[in-house]
Amino acid sequence: ALLRLLTTPPASHEPPPTEGPWDRRADALIRFVAASQPGERNARLFWAACRAYESGHGHDVGAALVAAAVATGLPLREATSTVASAARHTAM
Repeated sequence: ALLRLLTTPPASHEPPPTEGPWDRRADALIRFVAASQPGERNARLFWAACRAYESGHGHDVGAALVAAAVATGLPLREATSTVASAARHTAM
């Protein structure tokens, strides 16, 4: 019995956790923003950020949404302000 307490248990052979529904939705929102064209980038970012905050995951995905928007050419300051505006809008 003492030997069992002193030895480490064997490694678990469980598969790693799979993505959940929110992970797929977050990826879709990020892709939606990344596919934005000039003239629609801000509106699409705001829409995606609102959906993320409404789902309770805005803080988790906000930085990725900003990064996707900046990659399309939206200035960092504008992208950050848009996500912050979505957070305020959905908190009402």
